[in-house]
This record gives sequence, C-alpha cells and structure tokens, in this order.
Amino acid sequence: MNILALNWNDLSNPYAGGAEVHLAELLRRLVAYGHRVTLFCSNYPGGKPEEVIAGIRIVRRGNRYNFNLIAPLHLRRLARAETFDLLVEDVNKIPFYTPLYLRLPTLVVIPHLFATTVFREINAVLATYIYLAERPVVRVYRGFPFNVISESTADDLAARGIPRADISVIHCGIDAATYSHDPAAAKYERPTVLYLGRIKKYKSVQHLVRAMALVRERVPGARLMVVGTGDYLAPLRALAAKMGLGDDVEFPGYVPLEEKVARMRRAHVAVLPSLKEGWGLTNIEANAVGTAVVAADSPGLRDSVRDGETGLLYPYGDIAALAERLVRVLTDVPLRQRLEAGALRWAARFNWDDAAREFEALALRVAEGRR
Repeated sequence: MNILALNWNDLSNPYAGGAEVHLAELLRRLVAYGHRVTLFCSNYPGGKPEEVIAGIRIVRRGNRYNFNLIAPLHLRRLARAETFDLLVEDVNKIPFYTPLYLRLPTLVVIPHLFATTVFREINAVLATYIYLAERPVVRVYRGFPFNVISESTADDLAARGIPRADISVIHCGIDAATYSHDPAAAKYERPTVLYLGRIKKYKSVQHLVRAMALVRERVPGARLMVVGTGDYLAPLRALAAKMGLGDDVEFPGYVPLEEKVARMRRAHVAVLPSLKEGWGLTNIEANAVGTAVVAADSPGLRDSVRDGETGLLYPYGDIAALAERLVRVLTDVPLRQRLEAGALRWAARFNWDDAAREFEALALRVAEGRR
C-alpha cells in the first residue's frame, strides 16, 4: 500500500508523547513490511520541511498553533500529487475532519479523546475551543473504522454513538530490547517513588507531590523523582517547596533513554496519577523492567494496570489513598516482590511486532473494503 498518515507531531518534535511513539512504531514496521508511508505533521523550530526517518517520508508544515487550519490545503495537494491507498488519521488533540475534504479510504486512530478533561489543563477559552472541536467526531466520522489502544477508549467512543462493530482495539507494544529486566540492577538505597512523563496539569503530578508529604511521615527517607519536562513544571516545583519537601523531591528534567531506563529499574515504585490516558505506556515500560506501579483508577490506566497483580490502583484524586498505596509498596517487601513478578509476566505479553501485524491486517481490510 501507499499510506498517508496524519498526526499533529512526529516523534522528533519536542512536544511528542506516547501517541507519537505509538504511531511511529507502527509506521516504521509497515515500511519494513514493504509499504510506502508518508507522514504529514506540524513543524517545529529547527525541524526540516521534509526528511526521511526510518524509511518514513515526513512532510512538516505549519506549527503547533495553526496546523489544523493549514492541514486541509496541504493534504489536498498531497492527495493530488500521488495516489494513496489509505489515510491513517491519528486524532490526537483536535480532529482534522478529513472526510469533509478528502476522498480516501480512512482508518481513524484515537488514543483518547479529551472531552471535559481539557478544562483541567488549560484556560477556559482554549479549553472550550478544543471541547467543541471534538463534539462533531461522531457525526463526521460515522461509518468509518476506528482503531483504539484500550478498552476504555472503545467504551468512550461507543458511549458517544460509534457502533461497537466499527471499533477495533490493538494494545500498544513495547521495545523489549530497551525495557528489559536486569536482576543486577539493585533498587535505590532510599525508598524511591518515580514519575516519568510529560509535566502537564491533567497528568496530576501535583497529587503525587501532596501524597509524598504523607508518605514521608510514615516512610523515613522516602523520596520522589519527577522526570520529564512540560509547562506545569514550575507550579510543581513551587508546590514541593510549599509542602516543605526540599531535597526529598528531585526534578531532573529530560533525561537520555539509558538514564530513563536505569531510573525505572532502580525505583521501588512508578506512579501515573493522570485523570485520563489512552493506555498508559509508561506503566508497561516500568513493568517490563521489573518495577511495580501505582496508578489512578482512570480511563486507560485501569486497562494497563492489573490491580493487585502488576500494581495498585487508587481512586483518582484521593491523595490519602494514593499515599496509602505508596506506603504499602515501599514497606511491604513480599507485596512489592509479588507485584514485580506479576509485572514482568504482564509486560511480556506486549510487543510492537504483534501490534504492527494486527494493524497492517486492519489497514489492508480498510483499504480493500473501501476501494
């Protein structure tokens, strides 16, 4: 097939996250299987207008502020310049509503929709814009096939009116060569809690900072590492100072991949306190290196964490419950070891090769069925 893929960012973009990892892993394998792939996305300072990465032709236009506005013009130009068998539209942030101006067999990929979650992240005016931009999804894309990465997102789409028969679930994979268990990697001497990911308000790392004040009262020497960057980093630093946590909270910012994996291996527990996720890829990454997780019982996260087997879930926003789960994992060694063993078994089920083969089969059905 000759495939045109559409997403806000490519993996090299500084704003790339789990959705970009997901799409890039699938697309580069489709190239390896013999398909041609063009990814159309926004540009960023220092980014090239066009280049080839891992066999994927990447075309960048516009920027993160105007990309959805300029996308229709450039997509129509691409579609006139060559014949594509399939459009893969990754709905990550604001939908592009391509059925209104393109006539291509289309597979709609949705990690998750924001819905009212967006009001917890940004100002009311911009949040209202994004919220309203999502509203026509069902009407515009009705009849098109959807692919999602968790049962939670499938349930969300079905509740909005998308027929369940039009929704397929393919879980994210994992790079087992990178995220591997190393029995020689000892846990840190101090009881260590790790958050790793983008620092956004809706990720609710502020809940974790508040919970650490309670954890520290019951677990002497406990510390928190918040690894990553984002626009909510400054408020988090201020909150940690206000809570009197001092050196018990570390903000190393962005770290290279090897250091990221090393921190994951050595942490006693990884935490994802987010309000909503598509899947929670860092949960599986932590599990794959042998680290248990504590996560909010939120959409997506409840799919990637098996409560009591690979980690512990807690009611979203319940600071006391989060602190209690952390104390249990940090102090109950047999419990932690049991969760770590379950985590390794669970993570072994996921790999990008299987995910890509499933995705390829789905893409072929969509392309052939709509010709």
